[in-house]
Amino acid sequence: MKFKEWIDYLKQNQLLGLRQYIATNPPWMTGTVVGIMSVIMLQVGMWKPLEYLGYKTLFQIRESGILPNPGWDERIVVIAIERHSLQEYGQFPWPRNRYAELLEALKQSPPTAVGFDILFLDPSPKDDILAAAIAANGKVVLPRTPKEEPVASLKAAAAGVGHISQEADSDGITRESKIFLNGIPNFGLAMTHRYNAANPQDPVLLPHSKNNKQEKKVWINWPGKTENLSTYAFVDVVEGRIPADALTNKLVLVGIVATGFDPISSPLNKTTAGVYLYAALVDNVLNQRLLQRLPVLVEILLLLGIGPLTALVLGKRGVKERIAIALGLPIIWIAAAALLFGFFFWWVPIAAPIGTLILSGTALQLREQYEKQQLMRLFEKHVDPETAQLIWQRKAEIFEQGELEPQELTATVLFMDIRSFTSISEKMRPRDLLTWLNNYLEAMTNCIMDHGGVVDKYIGDAIMAVFGVPFCHTEYRQIQQDAVNAVAACIAMHERLHQLNQQLRIERKPLIKFGIGLHTGQLVAGSVGGSRRLNYSVIGDAVNVAARLEAMNKEIVSDSPFNLLVTARTFAYVRDRYEGQKVGSIQLRGKKEETVVYAILGEKH
Repeated sequence: MKFKEWIDYLKQNQLLGLRQYIATNPPWMTGTVVGIMSVIMLQVGMWKPLEYLGYKTLFQIRESGILPNPGWDERIVVIAIERHSLQEYGQFPWPRNRYAELLEALKQSPPTAVGFDILFLDPSPKDDILAAAIAANGKVVLPRTPKEEPVASLKAAAAGVGHISQEADSDGITRESKIFLNGIPNFGLAMTHRYNAANPQDPVLLPHSKNNKQEKKVWINWPGKTENLSTYAFVDVVEGRIPADALTNKLVLVGIVATGFDPISSPLNKTTAGVYLYAALVDNVLNQRLLQRLPVLVEILLLLGIGPLTALVLGKRGVKERIAIALGLPIIWIAAAALLFGFFFWWVPIAAPIGTLILSGTALQLREQYEKQQLMRLFEKHVDPETAQLIWQRKAEIFEQGELEPQELTATVLFMDIRSFTSISEKMRPRDLLTWLNNYLEAMTNCIMDHGGVVDKYIGDAIMAVFGVPFCHTEYRQIQQDAVNAVAACIAMHERLHQLNQQLRIERKPLIKFGIGLHTGQLVAGSVGGSRRLNYSVIGDAVNVAARLEAMNKEIVSDSPFNLLVTARTFAYVRDRYEGQKVGSIQLRGKKEETVVYAILGEKH
């Protein structure tokens, strides 16, 4: 097998050679390409839908009780303008003195702060009444839009103002909030400012903006379903139908929750009201549990690392190991993400890393499949398909820096050539001779390869083949099977030659006779030659013995129907299956004892 020639063949056909596959295109390069692709997908938002699904799933897992669930802070209360209140007080919007009535009712159970998630942008006849009530309370926070402020008299009376700008993601869920917009604090943040004002001895750490032009976003850590937050109907509070101290020292948010007004979605509620978003933000700030996310640069580096690392881990594994790892690593990552979410309020990406892992494994598999297809086409021209498959499966054992590692092994060597080839060649035109010879060599080679042999080389009209390479066989049964395969191949060649001669007789071309020698012994197999010419071959005394036996076919006359001579050692391996006849012995150079020779007579019945 001329591996250097195979490599040159591949290069000439614009394919990667063995060296390129093993050295210049290692698995981690495939993973690196996948990592870069994953980063591009991240930048164009292709991972977002799956990440959003992961976000929602994490909240649902926590809500089920599998992970620690902090729940809503008991210091937060919502006064809801719901269906019952609208039935009592009429269609929304209400006259502003209605809110003054609420503030008056709150004197019985004074909260720490009162935030109205209701815009008062246009003047109304009742503004003075509401402004007086706001001033008397002294703890009221009013909302504004990014461009419009509350009525001047109401703003002047209020203790604070915050923006209520919010945007839902593509799946309709609100996950983030602008904690500052052009330097204006979020409505929920303005509420926590009032908390700190009322608790100067134990203030909470608040997010801050470096300058008035900064827009800063935070990720909302929804504490739970909104129905689990303490909520009272507006009408019940005004009419005094709630416990006496229900709102004392609470952070109260007032908003409309009736269907069709200010709808948003949370990961736990398909539809809820905007006032609960600000309640969640207040909860997060009070308890320092806003969701944290990896910086974009870290996420990019993570994806760039996962690709090649996955390829390296999977590169030298078998199919079963790859499946186990491919299933195990995502489970481990999801478990780690869930623990970080449940205990430390970190939302780490799930879809992009797992997707990168899967893509890297898939790309590696496709790469190896393509690689295998190219190499199989190459190998199958020189060895049987089973050996080619074995070479692929154990390629790491064979190739070292693009060459086959030398190894000692026991194998059966076959030598065969055509009788009287020189006289035949003198009578034929060169082109006809080459066609005649190639037809013969192809027929004989097919028989050898069909029985697990490897054609080592063609020497003019002679064929040298080996049974038992390229992998070292050490067990008796393996070596025996190689010898049996060699004899079976020889008998098959004899039968195939008979068919070929019938065709040659019809074509009036010279008939062919051959002689074969087989010997089983110790060999060294490996790459032979230099950097410009490299063959995979076997060397050793066993090769010389087989060659001597083949030559003895011209001298020994026996009843053998196959012109096949084997040594006593080879016959010892096959005698249970084939009949043999001792025909002589040879004295090999460097050996004291003669080598006994047998002729194979046929298969035992």
